[in-house]
Amino acid sequence: MIFHPAILALLAASAINAMVLLAGALFAVHLLRHWDLASGHERQVRLERQTYLAATAVALVLAIQFVALLLFVYNAERMSVLFTGAMCATGTLNVNAYGFPTLILKIAGFFLAVVWLALNQADNLARDYPLIRRKYALLIAIAPVFLAEAVVQALYFLNLNPNVITSCCGSLFSDTGAGVAAELAALPARPALIGFYVVLLATLLAGLRLWRRGRGGRLFGLLSGVQFAAAVAAIVAFISLYVYEHPHHHCPFCLLKADFDYIGYALYLPLFAATGYGLAAGLLQPYARIRSLAVVLPPLVRRHAGLAVANLAAFGLLASWLILDSHLKLIAP
Repeated sequence: MIFHPAILALLAASAINAMVLLAGALFAVHLLRHWDLASGHERQVRLERQTYLAATAVALVLAIQFVALLLFVYNAERMSVLFTGAMCATGTLNVNAYGFPTLILKIAGFFLAVVWLALNQADNLARDYPLIRRKYALLIAIAPVFLAEAVVQALYFLNLNPNVITSCCGSLFSDTGAGVAAELAALPARPALIGFYVVLLATLLAGLRLWRRGRGGRLFGLLSGVQFAAAVAAIVAFISLYVYEHPHHHCPFCLLKADFDYIGYALYLPLFAATGYGLAAGLLQPYARIRSLAVVLPPLVRRHAGLAVANLAAFGLLASWLILDSHLKLIAP
């Protein structure tokens, strides 16, 4: 099973990402020790040139990470037919103890790479590189996440056993079970729906405020993270029920099946984009107080905020349409 093309591609992608980020972290340590913009020394000139190479490498990691995240979930769905008890990607990821941790690390790595690239883009807007130390300190912190993902994913694939009877999504995402997934599935529909739309509206308003007035970046960044968690909880608690038109089918992975027109991809892609742009905008806005960034940074922040709001609005509209178009009625009028 380890020689499946998709598995080999995922292992290679994680290994490349880990090696690139570890090399980047070593470069970051060297840069933090020797960076001196006022110096005309050859070493300083070389460091300045190498920063562009490092940025290009991390951009490559981001592209690979995004594709690898999609491929990992898609492959888990396709491999569900190989395991007894698995009905979708949930069963495949639950074959051993490393499946869901791998998915979580991939998601975390994606958002960390997005944030680093946003910080790098802002830093390159000014000639004095005012964020150079911050972004390379962050790169050092990011590298262990990608290394952990590569190791955990390798353990996951190496320990796949087709003779294991795994749990299907019906048992994991059950409102009578135990664990975080079961707790989300057991959320009452009306309070969960109200909470989802309250957080969604608050995030949209904060994003519009940042886009139009250039204020409230930290609040919007915080709300973007909260909104991501609230959206995932909402998908498990009630949005999936409206799609399946079944009051007890809470699986967030069955949405990716052809039986449901792959609607999950249309939900998750704008949600991830909105969260990434929102986190980037929230991180960057406070740095507009730096003199060299005071003029050039606000337009970039507004652009990130606008893209975040547009993607979040698309996610909210699609979720609302799925609820209104469904024949299932969870909440009595």
